[in-house]
Amino acid sequence: MITYTIITVTVLISFVCFNNRELFEKLALNPYRVIHRHEWYRIITHGFVHADTTHLFVNMFTYWSFGTYIENVFEATGWGTVNYLLLYFGAMVVASIPDFIKYRYAEWYRSIGASGAVSAILFTSIFLNPWDKILLFAALPVPGIVFGIIYLIYCQYMAKRGGDNINHNAHFFGAIYGFIFPLFMNPRLWEVFLSYF
Repeated sequence: MITYTIITVTVLISFVCFNNRELFEKLALNPYRVIHRHEWYRIITHGFVHADTTHLFVNMFTYWSFGTYIENVFEATGWGTVNYLLLYFGAMVVASIPDFIKYRYAEWYRSIGASGAVSAILFTSIFLNPWDKILLFAALPVPGIVFGIIYLIYCQYMAKRGGDNINHNAHFFGAIYGFIFPLFMNPRLWEVFLSYF
């Protein structure tokens, strides 16, 4: 399964970067270097780098929890591996857009982690099964659609508040991308989604 491959590669690269600052800097998203030095690869490679083991574990556990389900759905519906990869890596690109706008002249700025892509996977799951339970604060089971609304409000609040070194905009825009992605596969899924309410 491609989910396990992505997790394995992400864990390996993250662990190497924990002890190799030069590689960390080379792979991290730096909008200034992407735009002014044409290092376009960073738009994807930043998703394979994490700040520490907690950051890595949370992202990869969440990705594993929902990614295997979504990958199976894509296989069962005939959407295939290519579209699954477009969901995951396309979310990395889309989730990076606010950084490019805000930090295009900031040589010091760095962003890392697969959070945008993982949020997309999570929200595709919510779109396909909005009443399936998700653990809020890893303890309280709530319907996915309720979790999703709380998540988006929290992301926007924290993005405006700032100061915690977490790229909340990447979470937010990755989530939106993941929510609408199934509609590119089949626009009539919107009717299916609405039928749950």
